[in-house]
Amino acid sequence: MLTSCGQPESGNPARVDVAPRAVRVVRAGLRPMERVVHAVGTLSAYEEATVAAQVAGQIEKSYVDIGDRVTAGQELALIDQTSYEVLARQSAANLARANASAANATQNLTRIQELQKDRIASASELDQAVAEVEEARADVKAADAADAIARLNLERSRVKAPFDGAIAERVASAGNYVGIGTPIFRVVKTDPLRLQLDVPERESVAVRLDQQVRVTVEGDTNVYAGRLARIAPAIREADRMLQVEADVPNRYALRVGLFARAQIIVSHDEQGLTVPPNALVTFAGLEKVVIVQDGKAAERAVTTGRRGADWVEIVSGLSAGEVVVLDATGIRTGQALTIESSPEILPANGTRTASGG
Repeated sequence: MLTSCGQPESGNPARVDVAPRAVRVVRAGLRPMERVVHAVGTLSAYEEATVAAQVAGQIEKSYVDIGDRVTAGQELALIDQTSYEVLARQSAANLARANASAANATQNLTRIQELQKDRIASASELDQAVAEVEEARADVKAADAADAIARLNLERSRVKAPFDGAIAERVASAGNYVGIGTPIFRVVKTDPLRLQLDVPERESVAVRLDQQVRVTVEGDTNVYAGRLARIAPAIREADRMLQVEADVPNRYALRVGLFARAQIIVSHDEQGLTVPPNALVTFAGLEKVVIVQDGKAAERAVTTGRRGADWVEIVSGLSAGEVVVLDATGIRTGQALTIESSPEILPANGTRTASGG
């Protein structure tokens, strides 16, 4: 609005004539752009396990420490292996002795069966031989089971990694005595990582499995890519949020527990209304544009959204095809405008054409 900076002697308001201003313009146009859902969450291990002792004894050796990378099946520690090796050899010897006794009982039964054909051996002797064979076979089975347990305990005395990952915590060291179930290491799998996100209910309908996710963390300028892998079947009643999880490949740059911001890309070609950045005028924190209306300037308060290198999305306050003034700083509402010949008129279909002024 025009204001007077003084009063004439007659007391009538002074009239200030503002000369028409030559401007360049552009039409607000539609362009395909991504639609994203913003969410925040925490990076967590894809898998996590506490490796505990499966046999009792003293830890003889510990091969890894915090931060070490391990592979599935890799030996992490040895628990009293010398004792379990001795027990395994003893059980193997007992099994061999049981097999020998069973073989001898079988041979004795065969001899008695031959003698009975000639009526030299009695029926009671034959029955005794059969019983001895059965007993020997039972002893073999018992010795075989004991040998299997001894070999299993020997194998379990070698503490191994359950999957590829890293040592997050070492609970027990060499020299410690551990019982069955005593924790020794905590192992985490960090490639990929799980990104746990909460999506507001109003935006949850657009979220689908396998959608791309862009991830950033505090203090890191890199943008990490992931994919939505898991979606909860129901909205949480407590806060009306939907829990989702994305898998984020990690070549050891990201750490478990980091706070992360994510953009879930729900559409790649949603139409958005845009103008060039120099069409915006910002004053006192408010954003507006100046449009051409009947050859004069008119202000429009707008709400902006996404931004690109040469465009700004207008969420509200403007319609496609409206003519917007570029570099409109200093233009007053109601000021007459003349449009310069310019290639900056952008129809709603996004194709630039020359203006005849």
